[in-house]
Amino acid sequence: MIRQYNEGDIDTIIQIWLDTNIQAHYFISTDYWRANYDMVREILPHAEIYVYEDDCTKQIDGFIGLNDDYIEGIFVKETMQSKGIGKQLLNHAKEVKYTLKLSVYQKNEKAIKFYLREKFNVQSENVDANTGEKEFTMVWNR
Repeated sequence: MIRQYNEGDIDTIIQIWLDTNIQAHYFISTDYWRANYDMVREILPHAEIYVYEDDCTKQIDGFIGLNDDYIEGIFVKETMQSKGIGKQLLNHAKEVKYTLKLSVYQKNEKAIKFYLREKFNVQSENVDANTGEKEFTMVWNR
């Protein structure tokens, strides 16, 4: 089930955020993600967030964070990846938005393949000022 975030979800989703970033971004120091943990925990509730909650276990297995038409990220627990949860979260965002944009690190090949499969196009190439890593800006239009 996909539902809107509520305040009681913060501990679970911030842990998914941290674990998933460390796992997916092996090329960035884990210290970077840990150093940003408190700041992200503070700003996360101000985003438009939808969580994927397992109907049986009532556990949150993933979430998507939006800022207008910008996808701040799709995060799915490592043990639950490749089961369609990210696609369901993205499809939900596609239902409520006409255009979606995001930035993805070029070294995150799994994510790039996912977004290309989901009809996103590379719009530009940049360097993330915080990490020095190359990234693509990708766009989807309804």
